[in-house]
Amino acid sequence: MKTTHIEHIGIAVRNLEDSIRFYEEVLGLKCYNIEVVADQKVRTAFFMAGQTKIELLESTSDEGPVARFLEKRGEGVHHIAFAVDNIEEALEHLTQKGIKAIDNKPRKGAEGLDIAFLHPGSTFGVLTELCEDKNKKR
Repeated sequence: MKTTHIEHIGIAVRNLEDSIRFYEEVLGLKCYNIEVVADQKVRTAFFMAGQTKIELLESTSDEGPVARFLEKRGEGVHHIAFAVDNIEEALEHLTQKGIKAIDNKPRKGAEGLDIAFLHPGSTFGVLTELCEDKNKKR
């Protein structure tokens, strides 16, 4: 398994517009993409801070995973995502190492990435996402 970089840091927020305003007006960052990921029941907003991408996550349903996270923990860091060269191989490697995956096979995420989440019970309490950009040449 080859991890190439931190793809993004996901932050759960209650109100996307208020959060975007903070990141733009207070931190001086520019939102470059807003998108709905229907199967994950979220609306996302993306920022670049140097070479690090920040993803804000607002739930679009009271039944969504981000809504449940907000109910239990409140706003804050939701997950860290790592870019990998081959997500299928990475999932197989991690499963062989005894790591519990939430997603046993990749699915489509924001920005067209193939994604899979690892269970925080296997990753020292951190919800971890693997991402592969199949549009980039290897």
